[in-house]
This record gives sequence, structure tokens and C-alpha cells, in this order.
Amino acid sequence: MIKHLQDTVTLHNGVKMPGFGLGVFKVEEGPVLVQAVKSAIAHGYRSIDTAAVYENELGVGQGIREALAENGLTRKDLFVTSKVWNADLGYEPTLAAYEASLEKLGLDDLDLYLIHWPVKGKYKEAWRALETLYAEGRVKAIGVSNFQIHHLEDLMDGARIKPMVNQVEFHPRLTQQPLRHFTKEHGIQLEAWSPLMQGELLNDPTLAEIAARYGKSVAQIILRWDLQHGVVTIPKSVQAQRIAENASIFDFELSDADMAQIDGMNRDQRVGPDPDNFDF
Repeated sequence: MIKHLQDTVTLHNGVKMPGFGLGVFKVEEGPVLVQAVKSAIAHGYRSIDTAAVYENELGVGQGIREALAENGLTRKDLFVTSKVWNADLGYEPTLAAYEASLEKLGLDDLDLYLIHWPVKGKYKEAWRALETLYAEGRVKAIGVSNFQIHHLEDLMDGARIKPMVNQVEFHPRLTQQPLRHFTKEHGIQLEAWSPLMQGELLNDPTLAEIAARYGKSVAQIILRWDLQHGVVTIPKSVQAQRIAENASIFDFELSDADMAQIDGMNRDQRVGPDPDNFDF
């Protein structure tokens, strides 16, 4: 289990991925974004997750460069993730999209590159491109996002390389138990986006009651629940205080009873699109 902020999980290819990081979904380019990335890295975060469609890779790259210089770190100290968007799925378009992301970020490579959504009829060719990038040593790990079990089965049928990560919506109202079981069985690391359900869970009475018992915030309880399930998590925040608070989850442990109570909150309820029925 992840025991401190810079602890890692080992992906099936041996690459070590931080168990906790900063997500920047819906954070616009500009000083606020740059400062959020810098605050996270200064506080000890070593994983930053972005995507082409977020349209903020320039600011993420700037924040990374400034943070490395100010904190005496090198590029090797960070784990940076981006994702190829639906419009660029396909062999050559995906290769070009990777280069475009690198250019915006100002990096020579990525630690993890993901297919953002399982667009029917397109993700297999995109995966071939990711396999090429990986085989050429251009990226340290490759994976997918928002893939359900049948998508993973279809992708792995004929793939040369098995996905190392599957980043999906995961929170107490969408516990994804069958998918968690499948990915664990196949050695694919599950990663949570929207772990706080975009803030919808912060006033939940069940979680508030549990949080009060531990003297923690609801957000801290949820993020701790993620880690105890072995799920890598990347909460988003642009406030330095919240960035620090989100990471203050390594001085307590949820009991088995409280873990089970939170598990029981599942409603199969999504805040984002359904991977089997989306239109972008």
C-alpha cells in the first residue's frame, strides 16, 4: 500500500509510478495553472497528469520547468502523463499527437501516455502507435483511460503489449468492483480520475460522519479509501492549501468496517460520460 506521498506502485513493465499526483482537468492556461503545478511539486507531489484535450499542456510544462529549477529537482524526479484525444486516434495521427504534446510540454518524453477514450473502431490503431512509441523508447509506459472490461479484452486480443494503466472514473458512488478485479487479475494498474466526484461528495452525510471520527476532511477520507484499494489517484486543485490538504492522508488508516461502509455507497453513478455511450 502507498504509505507516503512519494511512494510508488510498480507497473507490469517494472516502471515505478507515484501512487498520488495532481490532475489538471478543466484548469485553464495561465498563472493559476502554473502556480498549481509549482505548489504541488514544492509540496512533494511527483506525478502530474494532463491531456491534449485539456488545452493546458503549455502551462503544465512551464510549471514543471519552474518547479524543477526552484526545488533542485531534475526531470527524472517527476512522472508526467498525457493522453491522446479522440480526434487523433489512428496510427499516424496518434504518433503526431504525441509529438505535439511533447512540444507543448517542452519535454523529451513522457512517463505515461494514454488513449483517452475507447472510440469504437479507432483505439486499436492508436494502440499500435503507442506500442511503437514504447518499443522505440520514446515513452516509459503506455495505457488507456475509460476502458471497460470488454474494451480491454478487445484491445488485448492481438496487442503486442498489455496496457500498464487504466485511468477511469472512480469514487464511492462508482466503485467499479468488476473492473478493479479484472485489472488486478491482468496486472493493469487502475488509476482514479474525479475521485471526489467533482466535489459532489464533499457534503455527503455518510462520509462526513466518517471524516469526523478521524478528524479529517471528507476529501481526505475519499482519497485514503482510494489508496487502501490500491488505486492510484490524482485529485485536482489549484489552491495551495487544498493541494497540501489532499496529500495529508498518510497519518491514518481507515478501518475495515469504514472501508466496507464506503464501498456500500456504490450506485454505479457517473459524473462523467459512459464509456459505452459517449459522443465527442
